[in-house]
Amino acid sequence: MASPSGPPADFYRDPAVIQDPHGYFAAVRPLGAAFVEPWHGSLMVTGHALVEEILRRQEAFSAAVAVVGPIPPPPFAPAGDDIDAQLEAHRGELPWSAHLVTFDGNRHTEFRSLLARLLTPQRVRANEDYLRGLADRLIDGFAARGRCEVMADYAHRATTYAISDLLGIPEEDRSQLLALLGPPPSQIEGDAPHKVGPDPLAFLKPFFDHYLQERQAKPRDDLLSELLAADLPGGRRPSLDEVSLLARFLFGAGQDTTARLITMGLKILAEEPDLQERLRRQPERVGDFIEEVLRFEPPVKAIYRIARRTVEVGGVRISAGTVVALCLAAANRDPARFPDPDRFDLERADRDHLAFGKGRHACLGAPLGRLEARVAVERFLARLGPFRLDETRHGPPQARRFRFEPTYSFRSLAELHLEFAPPEGAP
Repeated sequence: MASPSGPPADFYRDPAVIQDPHGYFAAVRPLGAAFVEPWHGSLMVTGHALVEEILRRQEAFSAAVAVVGPIPPPPFAPAGDDIDAQLEAHRGELPWSAHLVTFDGNRHTEFRSLLARLLTPQRVRANEDYLRGLADRLIDGFAARGRCEVMADYAHRATTYAISDLLGIPEEDRSQLLALLGPPPSQIEGDAPHKVGPDPLAFLKPFFDHYLQERQAKPRDDLLSELLAADLPGGRRPSLDEVSLLARFLFGAGQDTTARLITMGLKILAEEPDLQERLRRQPERVGDFIEEVLRFEPPVKAIYRIARRTVEVGGVRISAGTVVALCLAAANRDPARFPDPDRFDLERADRDHLAFGKGRHACLGAPLGRLEARVAVERFLARLGPFRLDETRHGPPQARRFRFEPTYSFRSLAELHLEFAPPEGAP
């Protein structure tokens, strides 16, 4: 999507790039592991080694723009070779600035360490029986129809209910919260990033404040109660507002990307009947399948940083104030790292993908996301006969049609229609 005589397409706004980001990355790869795109002035980083190095350089790159990147631009004109003072003076004006994903330095370390002590792999694994039962209940709702729309009928519901159960949200409230979250998954239309404030999840605040106040009066055996009882390093107890922000972020972030991962994984299986049959015979390989989905089609195309000071990384000079687009989807198909990167390969030896990031901002919910995706694939394979794409919705093999959500950060199918026959004697 870059002509020999012209600039690359606009990564952030061109509908063709939304449909096919991999075509865009293939077209710009000859420009180097990093290049300044001409539309918004962001530094696009596509090389695996360079993306990983920048992710680990928290002292030089701020996560303040992690969610929205260069749109809207920073609310100040960067001046000089060190913009830390400017950034801190304007941080509260940036979208998502109330949430952990945009924190830096000690503030990020403190709140992340609090969550890491609670959201452990052991705690996630203890929830597996609930996830399997949930998967079966949702599949029961459409198995007899012989068809489903994965995102609405399964993925969005399963991931929202899963994080609700982990947090301790009452079952009677979960459907209402699912409806409040809106169309699955969350959509970023047009200039919507300009309109989100420091806390785009503020609409959930009355619910979570109420749950936390209940647990102050009567603690329970759930993550919300443990969040209230936990101290930050150094012994300070977070305020109710701080805990509410953490809980809302866990709830919002804990379902959206995993719903995308599940839907993309089932799309790949629906298009590869031989692979689908192999996983039916070898269900122990589903975990490997999920890792290759994460490499091949990660749910997050790019995350963003802003250079706190002028710095050189991997031979690239980056000026203070530059918004950097860390293209995870491109890094995961970097031919300098992965042989034959555009081929989906269950036997791939190197699975060091960047789908969940790296360094101190690596996704805390990765174990839960992996588990939910694995359970979803396992139960679809166990409960349903061979499934295929509904050609009335997605077209024949030679002319497939898919609609992707208009967002420059996420790789998100708007819908996935499957047809199948329930197998005889399926559990």
